[in-house]
Amino acid sequence: MRPAPRPIRIGPRGAAALVLVTLIGIAAFGWPLLADRQSGFAHSQDAPWLFAALLPLLVAVVVATLADDGMDSKAVAMLGVLAAVGAALRPLGAGTAGLEPMFFLMVLSGRVLGPGFGFVLGSVTMFASALLTGGVGPWMPFQMLAMGWFSLGAGLLPGPERIRGRAELAMLAVYGFLGSFAYGTVMNLQGWVILQGMGQGVSFHPGDPVPANLARFVAYCLATSVGWDLGRAALTVVLTLALGTTLLKALRRATRKAAFDAPVSFDSGAEVARDTPLKRV
Repeated sequence: MRPAPRPIRIGPRGAAALVLVTLIGIAAFGWPLLADRQSGFAHSQDAPWLFAALLPLLVAVVVATLADDGMDSKAVAMLGVLAAVGAALRPLGAGTAGLEPMFFLMVLSGRVLGPGFGFVLGSVTMFASALLTGGVGPWMPFQMLAMGWFSLGAGLLPGPERIRGRAELAMLAVYGFLGSFAYGTVMNLQGWVILQGMGQGVSFHPGDPVPANLARFVAYCLATSVGWDLGRAALTVVLTLALGTTLLKALRRATRKAAFDAPVSFDSGAEVARDTPLKRV
């Protein structure tokens, strides 16, 4: 079966922008692990705010670059609809054992619409959700980037021309499960390095060897968030298996009807009608 056209095709500039924002995002999440005791870490609490200001600009550059590579009005309309649905889904479960139904929508949308659209959709959805729920803060840009990665990864899975049916659903469910934990883990890392007053076994120690700090980070995740991440992952699996077939078909049908790869042409019927003399009745 011929795969449905994707609304955003990643060209060389789009790929370069994605690589750049990914590298800077990794630095934003993990830089404290490489700081030594003489780096003045205790007086560098402005660094998270610097990254928080920088990341939205980088995401905006990526969105603009991807759009410049071929994002038309139909793609913008689909992006708006899916982002609005995702933003509306998130508050339904947030705050209750980590149940966030928006994750399964990001998985399926990234799968059908591709990695470029997935990254933009994940970032925009998280931004809209933060505005809707009042969750605006220095953590929001990190959430936008992490959700963009999550949705992008779904678009990089083996193509639908190779895996379809139950095998595809199983693959998406496994990805959703692992990706939900990965999202929670990187967001834990963003907050853990600036938290103070925790026990010695779970606190971040600036300047300590990376393996020692990572061991404390694992202990921190197990003690504080593994249950939350498990709820998110389990709900993503359940919704993917229960609704995945229907939603995948709907997204693929909408994508084919939108004909994102069809060239724009103008109908010359008006000129023909103008040049044809009117017949008397």
